[in-house]
Amino acid sequence: MPAYMHGNLAVEQKTEQKPKVQESKRVVYRKKTLPMQEKLLYLFTVAICVVVAGVIIVRYAQIYEMSTQIRDIEAKIVKLESENSILKQKLDAAIEPHRMLEQAKEMGFKTAEPNQVKPGTDKTATKQGSAKSTVSAKKTKDQP
Repeated sequence: MPAYMHGNLAVEQKTEQKPKVQESKRVVYRKKTLPMQEKLLYLFTVAICVVVAGVIIVRYAQIYEMSTQIRDIEAKIVKLESENSILKQKLDAAIEPHRMLEQAKEMGFKTAEPNQVKPGTDKTATKQGSAKSTVSAKKTKDQP
């Protein structure tokens, strides 16, 4: 009956032979762990690298911040220089003598006549003193 198991009598049933497995002993080598001193050396090396990288990054950040401040200050300087030149042009235009005369006439000032006394020429004399000095000056002119 076992031959008819697969539905065909013409096929012989194959018997499987299991290969014999030889067991062999393997020697397993375990790597020794790193000594504590070497681990500490690696740790300190990594820590030093991290500190150096941090210092470099901080310095670059400071350099970047200073460069942005310099750019801002230079922009302010350019702006102030342009405003300064505009104000100088306005000042030059306001100081021109013919313009000052026109503005004085618009405000009601008149040009000084040749025989008109200018105020403030005699700083030490007061109104009373100037009157006395003019009287005394006339007396001295009359007396030889």
